[in-house]
Amino acid sequence: MAGSREEAPDYGRGVVIMDDWPGYDLNLFTYPQHYYGDLDYVLIPHGIVVDRIERLAKDIMKDIGYCDIMVLCVLKGGYKFCADLVEHLKNISRNSDRFVSMKVDFIRLKSYRNDQSMGEMQIIGGDDLSTLAGKNVLIVEDVVGTGRTMKALLGSIEKYKPNRIKVASLLVKRTPRSDGFRPDYAGFEIPNLFVVGYALDYNEYFRDLNHICVINEHGKEKYRV
Repeated sequence: MAGSREEAPDYGRGVVIMDDWPGYDLNLFTYPQHYYGDLDYVLIPHGIVVDRIERLAKDIMKDIGYCDIMVLCVLKGGYKFCADLVEHLKNISRNSDRFVSMKVDFIRLKSYRNDQSMGEMQIIGGDDLSTLAGKNVLIVEDVVGTGRTMKALLGSIEKYKPNRIKVASLLVKRTPRSDGFRPDYAGFEIPNLFVVGYALDYNEYFRDLNHICVINEHGKEKYRV
């Protein structure tokens, strides 16, 4: 069974960002001018994100071992995290004495409108999940919040009997609505904030922002649908 309802096993909670963390002043970084006035602060700078993903790749390879992996990327927010993670996994494979085959498939899950999580998950696109039967599956997600979205996806995959399923999430939110689900590999545990950047969006905006930032009320209203 992927993930955990208890304490995450070997890799803890990732890098824990506390509720009182003030973040970084936007003026210390470069970011797209068209987002000036739309953000509160930088929560996680791009360089720290990249370095943490490299470490996650080492943890995943150590845990799963040098066996073939089927990577299931959750679009759209997870594509950048997935691309960088897979590249690091491939680099580890290149420098080992055994080739590790990594295939990537994609699926879209719709669970947010504006900044609110909707009650039900919608699965959009993706190939026939029956192809995952007998495979070592690594699900790559951008954010785990309540955990309900990931649990629904896992329920859809597990009935096809893959060899094993692991979940890697760049972010895990501390939210009172959480059902206790935790991914096997977490990049960062963050406060219950709506964040954008590093391909995380607000109604399709902010995907071109490299840093992970907190959107302000002006930004939410500006890009509301």
